[in-house]
Amino acid sequence: MFTSATLTSSLGLTASTLSFTIKSPHHPSSQQSLPNTTSLKPPPLSMPLFVLPRQLHASTIKKDTKLSQTLSLEHHLISLHTHFSLSLSHTFHIAMKPIMKVFHFPSTTTLFLLIAIFTLTPHHNANAATCQPDEEAGLLGFKSGIKSDPSGMLKNWIPGTDCCKWNGVECHFNSTRVQRLFLTGQPDTKPDSILSGTISPTLSKLQLMDGLYLIDLKNISGPFPTFLFQLPNLQFIYLENNKLSGPIPENIGSLTRLDVLSLAGNRFTGPIPSSLPNLTQLTQLKLGNNLLTGTIPISLRNLVNLTYLSLQGNQLQGAIPDFFSSFTNLRTLELSRNRFSGTIPPSISTLAPKLAYLELGHNSLSGKIPDFLGKFRALDTLDLSWNKFSGTVPTSFKNLTKIFNLDLSNNFLDDPFPEMNVKGIESLDLSNNRFHLGSIPKWVVSSPIIFSLKLANCGIKMKIEDFKPSETYFYDYIDLSRNEITGSAIGLVNSTEYLVGFWASGNKLKFDLRGFRFGQRFKYLDLSRNLVFGKVPDRVAGLQKLNVSYNHLCGQIPSNKFPASAFVGNDCLCGSPLPPCKKI
Repeated sequence: MFTSATLTSSLGLTASTLSFTIKSPHHPSSQQSLPNTTSLKPPPLSMPLFVLPRQLHASTIKKDTKLSQTLSLEHHLISLHTHFSLSLSHTFHIAMKPIMKVFHFPSTTTLFLLIAIFTLTPHHNANAATCQPDEEAGLLGFKSGIKSDPSGMLKNWIPGTDCCKWNGVECHFNSTRVQRLFLTGQPDTKPDSILSGTISPTLSKLQLMDGLYLIDLKNISGPFPTFLFQLPNLQFIYLENNKLSGPIPENIGSLTRLDVLSLAGNRFTGPIPSSLPNLTQLTQLKLGNNLLTGTIPISLRNLVNLTYLSLQGNQLQGAIPDFFSSFTNLRTLELSRNRFSGTIPPSISTLAPKLAYLELGHNSLSGKIPDFLGKFRALDTLDLSWNKFSGTVPTSFKNLTKIFNLDLSNNFLDDPFPEMNVKGIESLDLSNNRFHLGSIPKWVVSSPIIFSLKLANCGIKMKIEDFKPSETYFYDYIDLSRNEITGSAIGLVNSTEYLVGFWASGNKLKFDLRGFRFGQRFKYLDLSRNLVFGKVPDRVAGLQKLNVSYNHLCGQIPSNKFPASAFVGNDCLCGSPLPPCKKI
């Protein structure tokens, strides 16, 4: 009989806490593309569910901006510490999309049912007996290797007490034997939740441990912990966002029981080990955001069970191997921010039935965008930004009806841009190509869930008052720089409740700057080289970045922290950081 206990057991779940938040990152200048970090892509449903603390970037997924409260359930399905600042009244689809992305849930209904099941499932805790002496010694040895624990993460690790009740320690069902060690920081909500020190080899005493999760602890240093080779039951290694360094051991391929290997966000160097393709049981391989060099080994095609492959943010080079026909279950492919060259390999077309996240931005890829990308009907996110792609965008893109995040910025793409049939785009960046859009596309204007719109240098010639989006409430980022847009931006900006940044430099906007409302979340404003007039309002002092240079502003500048370059080229501005005003 299939019960909630059966499901929880199959998922490796025990009771804990589900809390997730979503955060808005700092927006770079309009000249730069926001890195596509649609990452919080998690373990498949055959593995334990737990915190996956990868930051979601507001330029690519709007999971981020609008929930100001933390949701808490009695069990740890996941803990996404990004930073919710969206009110719960916002569409549940948007608010819960990070979780759905991570676990590939087909619907929000499915997600609600699973959460309900997990909430009712009893905690598989150990009996009252204390844990094995050797295992207690192994855990206390780990604690002794930690030199700083400012949040008291390990404060209840007290000799002689039941270690199955220690923070982060999980024991086997009805047993006093340790099954997993799960310690995670919360950099956004609790900045002092870090650990400084090394990973003690005494953890090798935990012979029945199947998972080691040390995530977002920031200051865990040292080499790859080789004692892991002494743990015969190890299936899950998550050593994410720490300061581990040195090469990944060449004999990593001997850990043949591994289901997940995640070393993302460290300082590992050297090539991808040649033995790694021996890990044929892997469903997730996450080596992103390290310092790895060399090429992608063609032998990685042996990892036929992968659902998630992330090599982004390294120094890998050469052509992307044409071996993707092996990965029939792949849902996430992250190769952004490397030094790859050549074209998009044809075999990526075989991923069309299931691939949801394709991220190839910030490389040196060239040629035309393949027509077969229009067949990826399940695609949620496509990032081809900051490459050397040329020609036109395939008309087949009209078939991408489910895409939420599209970034083609900073290439050499030409007109015409195809009319999309997408029902609701969340983030769009077409900046700095060779497009002459004329106006903002209707399929963008009609989107009820868009939060990031970047169309810098897209050949737009229109009155900004004619831009009447069906929904402005949720906009976080609007970049319309270097176009030929006229009129007043006051109506647009003041209609957004959560606006973080507005970039409109190099247009012909004409309005009184004092009309801007400057909401609490407003941090970035660039109106340079327009026809803006009036005085600089006191409220600009609360911004993080400001540029109103080369307009028609006048009067004394209010107290501020900005450089003179933010104000130069106006009619009669005076006061710090410009020369003082003349006394009458």
